[in-house]
Amino acid sequence: MNAPVILFAFKRPHELKATIQALEANYLAPESDLYIFADAPKRPEDWLKVNEVRQLLDSISGFRTIHRDYAQTNIGCADSVIRGISYVLSRHPTAIIVEDDLITSPNFLDFMNQGLRQYALNRRVYSVAGYTFPFQKPRTHETDAYMIPRHSPWGWATWADRWASIDWDMKAYPAFMQDKQQQKAFMQGGSDLLGMLRDQMEGRADAWDIRFCFNRFKDNGLTVYPTKSKVQNIGFGEEATHTNIYNRYKTDLDDGTQRTFTFPRLVQTTDYYHQQTLRRYSVPIRIFNRLKTIAGMR
Repeated sequence: MNAPVILFAFKRPHELKATIQALEANYLAPESDLYIFADAPKRPEDWLKVNEVRQLLDSISGFRTIHRDYAQTNIGCADSVIRGISYVLSRHPTAIIVEDDLITSPNFLDFMNQGLRQYALNRRVYSVAGYTFPFQKPRTHETDAYMIPRHSPWGWATWADRWASIDWDMKAYPAFMQDKQQQKAFMQGGSDLLGMLRDQMEGRADAWDIRFCFNRFKDNGLTVYPTKSKVQNIGFGEEATHTNIYNRYKTDLDDGTQRTFTFPRLVQTTDYYHQQTLRRYSVPIRIFNRLKTIAGMR
């Protein structure tokens, strides 16, 4: 049986419309259950866009079943995602998660479901990602996927047992912040991870994904990625409403013709893709991207 799909939405009707159209065009949509979670506004002036979003969500069709959950009061980004995924994974062994600013290729659900089946019994694989940077695939790389020690929240999937292992209260964080070696090891997923974790723990961010990534790190877990991206983020950049934000995550979206994928047999970090990822998240590249964003906002 295919994993259920979870769609999170808030107040972005323009982006959500494109997200819905792409999801409905997935080959496996008619064979998949869809769970929708929409948060309520933070401010009274948000109701107009929230109502637009809910009208779009009401119009969704093409899935085996559709379950809608519209919050009456604002829950917040992180709590809304944790609540929704926890609800679905208390009823299903797996789930595929999409947010309201993602375009998926027609074979996105194929890749997700095949990845979930491939690593169902190997708990070192914490999640299956749909997005990847447009890395050049080496001729020597024989599969359609790779593994690195970094979680991606842009169209992804996981298992109920891995989700249940997450300590959202982050009890290990104080000891971790006293251990420089552990901090260095954590940044083997990218030099930006430690700063994002601090922002979350010190109240400057409202995020669930960095906590998921931290728990993955504590368990020595990996995420499996496609060599050709099945997701394009339209939350910023040329496709988005705010066109002055430099989209450093723009990728080459899969054309969707391939339906069957091969995955690494060994669960271990893929060196080439790991090094390419570390370069993308290196301090010089992050500074360059920040300058590009500032220049675009002038």
